Amino acid sequence: MSETVPTSEETQVKPAAKPKAEKPPAIEELPFEEFINIHYLPALTKAFGKNGVTDLHLEFANFQVRGTWAQGLRQFTVYFSKADLNAQKAFSCADAGRSPSTIEPFLIDERKAPLDLLVFGVIQRLTAQKWLQPN
Repeated sequence: MSETVPTSEETQVKPAAKPKAEKPPAIEELPFEEFINIHYLPALTKAFGKNGVTDLHLEFANFQVRGTWAQGLRQFTVYFSKADLNAQKAFSCADAGRSPSTIEPFLIDERKAPLDLLVFGVIQRLTAQKWLQPN
């Protein structure tokens, strides 16, 4: 019985590496309007629900997300300067059905604005107004 000795070529042959599966893009990399409508508005609704707000109405138009609740007496608006989550943003809120008196910079210290931070920023601002939960 003779044994065959593998040649050096046979011992060095390695199986082909599997191609790396491409990661799907982060949701923040989706087109602006798609991100707002499919991810941001539902995430805001869920966050408000966790804070006991059940009658939240959200609208998105002209790079602005506007929310109203408490039978329209309370409102907020997140302003995007352009169709880019990382561009300048502003925030306003108003009570008793009045127009906002101040528009403030929103998340200006952040290089990127992921979904969780955009939602947290709104909840934080309205909690500071004592509209969602007592401080």
